[in-house]
Amino acid sequence: MTRLFPAFLASLLVVASALPPSAAAQAASQPLDRIAAIVDEDVILQSELDRAVANVRAQYAGRENQLPPADVLQRQVLERLVLVKLQVSRAEGSGIKVSDDELNRAIASIAQQNGTSTDGLRQKLAADGLSYGDFRRSVRDEITVQRLRQSFAQSRISVSEGEVDAAMAQQNTGGAQYHLAHILVGLPEGATAEQIATGQQKVDGVKSLIDKGELDFSAAAVRYSDSPNALEGGDLGWRAADEIPNAFAQLIKDMQPGQVVGPLRGPSGFQLLKLVEVRTGGNNSQAQMVTEYHARHILVRINENQNDAAAKAKIDTLRARIEGGADFQTVAKESSEDANSRGQGGDLGWFPADAFGPDFGRQVSVLNDGGLSPPFRTEAGWHIVQVVARRDTDMGNQNQRAQVRETIGRRKLEDEYNRFLQEMRGEAYVSFRTGDRAEDSATAQPTPATPPTPAPGN
Repeated sequence: MTRLFPAFLASLLVVASALPPSAAAQAASQPLDRIAAIVDEDVILQSELDRAVANVRAQYAGRENQLPPADVLQRQVLERLVLVKLQVSRAEGSGIKVSDDELNRAIASIAQQNGTSTDGLRQKLAADGLSYGDFRRSVRDEITVQRLRQSFAQSRISVSEGEVDAAMAQQNTGGAQYHLAHILVGLPEGATAEQIATGQQKVDGVKSLIDKGELDFSAAAVRYSDSPNALEGGDLGWRAADEIPNAFAQLIKDMQPGQVVGPLRGPSGFQLLKLVEVRTGGNNSQAQMVTEYHARHILVRINENQNDAAAKAKIDTLRARIEGGADFQTVAKESSEDANSRGQGGDLGWFPADAFGPDFGRQVSVLNDGGLSPPFRTEAGWHIVQVVARRDTDMGNQNQRAQVRETIGRRKLEDEYNRFLQEMRGEAYVSFRTGDRAEDSATAQPTPATPPTPAPGN
């Protein structure tokens, strides 16, 4: 299978949803698909697991030596499929749905990004031996999981102004960026002394293999890490200092590229950390002065009950009332058809000229403070706008603060979401029916993810 659409398929390595069980039995001449694992009330079929493993092998074409033995790879992939099933189930239970129209738009966007049409995408997938139906289910699951993460972030992740101030102070003194990779040996919440000792033994074994040169770091991550990015060799990408947990930030500053440290005990378990590269940052707060306007407006919409001429006549009447001495805010509260600003007397707050489109921007940019525009039309309808005040703002500083807030939030989300996944996995009923963790169906019990302790030479 050739590596079509790498940017997208890389994120769908093992999000290949199974065909419904009934589909596998449609033709009596075809053998029934086996169950690879039971996940709560859902199942993962062997065919689904086989496709996911094949996808991973395709992504590692030419780098097969970085993959673990077949049984270990199957275990890693099956564990990730379990997490996908749990996340999709949790999302759907929370009311998160992806409509067919949304799915079609997403697939059309994927096709466009790869220089083809939806039909062309379907043909290329078929040429690579991929089912278009499976691909659609994979995309739907991927979008569902993304929305679950977004919902999680909105409800649990916050970044204080103090955190932003501290990170900006470090950036403005030329803070460095670090390319990192890690291996996680996970521990359940409230781990027992025995579980902690087992985890310590495993991570020590992994570190020994790396130190002796029997495995490179990325291969050890693929084989032994419990982190969701294990199949990517534990690569964490480039991180600014404010994106690194405080417990590790000072340690990393004293490391040399290529160095591996650990084991380090963190909230999710034991970690080995590798510094891949370092690059020097700089002061990104160059001034970007922008004029902002404080304005209020009145909108009269054009719709099936009010055509263009009627809307224009109404806005003319409202403007005449204001010119005759009526208070703009009072008129806006009574007559504006913009539900978002009507209750505030049409007040739009502070905004740059282009915030509401070029037509709106042209009007506010030529008005004096207190000035009232003539009626003008936009896609929303007919407007009049009154400028209250203007100011020059350093948007460079604001943009930098927004970027810093986003990076801190992303780091917090990664930490919290990984713990959330561990909790969800620990609470789930999972019964494996294939591989070295296969259970007898009559005695199947919930099975925690506990990869074996590595030994030198394995």
